[in-house]
Amino acid sequence: MHKLILAASAPLALAACADRSDEVRGVDHGETLLSVSASGQAESRPDRAQFNAGIETYSRSAKAASEANAEKIAEIVAALRELGVEEDDIQTQNVSVRRIDWGDRKGQYQASNVFEVTMDNPDRAGAAVSAVTEAGANVLSGPSLTMSDPEEVANIAYADAYKAARGRAEAYAEAAGMEISRVLYIRDAGGQQGRQWLRGAQAMNEMAAEVAAPPPPVAPPPPIRTQQSSPGMMIGTSRSQVYIQVDFALKEK
Repeated sequence: MHKLILAASAPLALAACADRSDEVRGVDHGETLLSVSASGQAESRPDRAQFNAGIETYSRSAKAASEANAEKIAEIVAALRELGVEEDDIQTQNVSVRRIDWGDRKGQYQASNVFEVTMDNPDRAGAAVSAVTEAGANVLSGPSLTMSDPEEVANIAYADAYKAARGRAEAYAEAAGMEISRVLYIRDAGGQQGRQWLRGAQAMNEMAAEVAAPPPPVAPPPPIRTQQSSPGMMIGTSRSQVYIQVDFALKEK
């Protein structure tokens, strides 16, 4: 009886295997898996500028250094407000008071206050930098030019990437005497938008499960201590470059 049961169950198991889809990304029997990688691009003009400005003051006492710093910061902020920069677009980044134990200022105290300015009109960022410099700012860095809606631009690049992947798949299929049956899998492999890294999705298969580490971030320019007026701003364009992987199922024509 035991042997008969095994013999009877074997055809059922084989039949189940015959009806089951191929385990490779859901490809059915009679279909061929085609995996395509492609990139897409989009360019846009930045509509946001951010820069850091601040002041360093020195005195024989911490209190005097702080008071002098507060006075200069008030003047710098007033200069920005005259240009139409809203209070909500000025954010403190760092405030410090420290004793100097070396150099020509040994024994003095340094008070530092650095804030970030966000402007929705990059064309006016140059005038803002000049204004804060004339008001006494001696610490400057930036600007960073970005898009207020980076996702919208990235989506244009991803659409371009899929179009490229589809075109490449159609070329492969035509060369092989086949046609695209369906799309099995789309993976966002990340990319870069200007100086910003776009992280991709985790791959499904184990070999690509580890998401590639993003490139090392671009170091921001060091603070510039200057009393000179800033040059004009050249906004230019920022490029979004993204990558995708698409799996297609091909079938005979």
